[in-house]
Amino acid sequence: MKRVQRIEAYLDRLYCWGLSLANDREDALDLLQECAVRALSARKVPKDEAAYRAWLFKILRNTFIDGVRRKRGDLESLDETYVVEHERYANLETALINELTVRNALRSLPGKHRDVLALVDVGGFTYAEAADILEIPVGTVMSRVSRARGKLLTIIADQRPRPVPLRLAGSAK
Repeated sequence: MKRVQRIEAYLDRLYCWGLSLANDREDALDLLQECAVRALSARKVPKDEAAYRAWLFKILRNTFIDGVRRKRGDLESLDETYVVEHERYANLETALINELTVRNALRSLPGKHRDVLALVDVGGFTYAEAADILEIPVGTVMSRVSRARGKLLTIIADQRPRPVPLRLAGSAK
């Protein structure tokens, strides 16, 4: 299989990951393009398909981080660009809090529920693929995913950080 064909199988998933990182469609497309260029020009490419997929996602993430660092260094004046970038960083902070909340909630799920969510929702595997990996029927995967998502939402609702009111101690309402 040629390099271009191999990467094409992951473009949709990479774009979704880029969109979740950048919170902007155009930036996500730019990330995807840069990721593809880096992957296609790499000298060493993992042969194992699972390692290859992880490698692509790591390239995309590192590309995003490089861009954030580069933009942070370019901000020299308090103009509209600064305001836009500041809002983007605030969104990144919210995204980080959300990610940490979900990760902690996932850790508190029973193993069988955590496994199916990791495969289906995080790994992007189909129910059939997850069933094959876990060596259980597809129906069992479907019911576990449903129950796991419900439990995850309950855990997140209980653990979700709440904003602290910005009121000075002793001040009147």
